[in-house]
Amino acid sequence: MQLFAQSPPLADRIRPTELEDLIGQSTESSFFETPLSLILWGPPGSGKTTFAKIFAQKSGFRFEETSAVMHATAKFKSIFEGLSLDPSQKVIILIDEIHHLNKSQQDIFLPYLENGSLILIGTTTENPSFELRAALLSRCKVIVFNRLQLNDLDKILQRAENFMRKELPLTLEARQHLCLISDGDGRYLLNRAEELFSLNTQEKLTIEELQKLTPRRPMVYDKSQEEHYNLISAFHKSLRGSDVDAALYWMNRMLIAGENPLYILRRLIRFASEDIGLADPDALVHAIAAHQSYSILGSPEGELAISNAVVYMATAPKSNAGYAAYNRSKECAELYGSLPVPHKIRNAPTKLMKTLKYGDGYIYDHDEENAFSGENFFPDDLSRKEFYRPVERGFEREVKKRIEWWEKIRKQKRDQVNF
Repeated sequence: MQLFAQSPPLADRIRPTELEDLIGQSTESSFFETPLSLILWGPPGSGKTTFAKIFAQKSGFRFEETSAVMHATAKFKSIFEGLSLDPSQKVIILIDEIHHLNKSQQDIFLPYLENGSLILIGTTTENPSFELRAALLSRCKVIVFNRLQLNDLDKILQRAENFMRKELPLTLEARQHLCLISDGDGRYLLNRAEELFSLNTQEKLTIEELQKLTPRRPMVYDKSQEEHYNLISAFHKSLRGSDVDAALYWMNRMLIAGENPLYILRRLIRFASEDIGLADPDALVHAIAAHQSYSILGSPEGELAISNAVVYMATAPKSNAGYAAYNRSKECAELYGSLPVPHKIRNAPTKLMKTLKYGDGYIYDHDEENAFSGENFFPDDLSRKEFYRPVERGFEREVKKRIEWWEKIRKQKRDQVNF
């Protein structure tokens, strides 16, 4: 006997039913005119499932919803049996986390997609180029969902407050902090908001009080797939562009997200040989020494050796400036979460990624005068930060001159753009 009736989560209760109410995404209503199979690719909580349900409701076809994690081939075959009984009746099947299907499971959909009796909608947080078979991908249209911005998240909070008919018990600063730590995830935001609505308090919580109640959302990262390559590409290009601050930022993004520090160190050794070479013969010595230091110390102590090597590589031809730079960049990376890598410094190994303009606009620093483009290697939504501040002692005096010279060139380029 069920003693308590549990209401659906707030995120489900306020889920939009019209496309124009979907916050943070620009999608075409033409999809509803001629329904076709879709792959919805984007970060968690960006509106993929909501779009799929609106799509299915507008189509008028029978709708089946399942998860690639929870259900196996038997579930899919039971749906196909219904199709064979009445092939004129189309069915839309939503498969959440479709990237978890193995190759043979993906193949069983192909005949039904080919004869038009099945419309497949798959949601995924992983790059379809890597996770889906080419035969399946060629029969679907890929729609990219963007990470929700801070103003999008605040609109979602306003919608929740209108639905609940009361305001969240938060100061303005705490409300902004809640959006920030949600890291672009609308579902996470609404789950935290639902907890706050249930509080029996008339007082508005400060940031400090909110932090005691609300855990930070884990960063979006996959150590073997696209985000791994995005971040290492940004890291390498920032080093090549002599942007020490951006290089430190991407280093901490990878470390905080769980990247193997030895992978970063191997990249530094490669970088010393490939992008610095004999311009500074000591660079390779520093990279190897950092690798050896980390191998002896491990985490977290050995991570300072990585930080110092990054500083050396980016400023290549010691004080506690490297340690201070490491702490400042780590704090920034933790606070701002999983801001996306700008398209122009993403790698583009597949046709789909090139179509999405990955790598477009990247300026190869070695082709520029003095091998310095002055490009900004930080995320588009993060203003430039100054993490590394060399002191007027020893060789860092020379490093400081270089950084000041690079910043002068950056300013000149900004002035030319704004003129």
